[in-house]
Amino acid sequence: MIDPSAIIDPSALIGDNVKIGPWTFIGPEVTIGEGCVIGPHVVIKGPTIVGQKNIVFQFSSIGEDTPDLKYGGEPTRLLIGDNNVIREGVTIHRGTVQDRGETIIGNNNLFMAYAHIGHDCVVGDNAIFVNNASLAGHVLVGNWAILSGYVLVHQRVNIGAHCFIGPSAFIYHDVPAFVTAFGSPAEPRTINREGLKRRGFSSSQIALANRAYKILYRRGLLVGEAIEEISNLSEDIIITQFIDSIRNSTRGIIR
Repeated sequence: MIDPSAIIDPSALIGDNVKIGPWTFIGPEVTIGEGCVIGPHVVIKGPTIVGQKNIVFQFSSIGEDTPDLKYGGEPTRLLIGDNNVIREGVTIHRGTVQDRGETIIGNNNLFMAYAHIGHDCVVGDNAIFVNNASLAGHVLVGNWAILSGYVLVHQRVNIGAHCFIGPSAFIYHDVPAFVTAFGSPAEPRTINREGLKRRGFSSSQIALANRAYKILYRRGLLVGEAIEEISNLSEDIIITQFIDSIRNSTRGIIR
């Protein structure tokens, strides 16, 4: 059902069973997948592809040009997967040609009110952004990460899978997978045990993650030394993911 007051560009592609609320604007080069619900007063600009069964609440701005000064009007993209919930006032910008040229949102994410996703960011699956959590440009966020309210993430930072970032934290360096971080600037506190438990990791895997965390953060080792010692713990996926998130760091990890 499309409200008669909605403005939809003739070039936009609207899938089956899509609901679009009153006074919403859907621009050119926008594709909206089957079963989406787009609320009132939403703006979606292209080039943007929205997958299936996404819910977008009122006053969100999706696919707008980035305010980054290097952006010169190039036709960059926004790609959004399936089953995402985008709450009130969320802003998601397209990419820039100086990077990947597209912003990418995965599946099953929850973006609470007034969250912001900057240009060229990549957000994985099942992440939660609490109210006003914001990413600058070029940020990577792993699967199942949780960013609490008012978290600010500096550009080009990597947030590892299954991380928990506490409220009002400022993230200036990369956060390895499974780590809980608090503070401004953020500091590592512990492993996200409760999150790992909820997502089906075994008690032995959580214990491995805790041992790896202590080697990295409690032994006073250099990062390379810590990686070497952690790699000898096990070949379990929880260890390989932890090590990979450290090795893939481009800004250095929080310490």
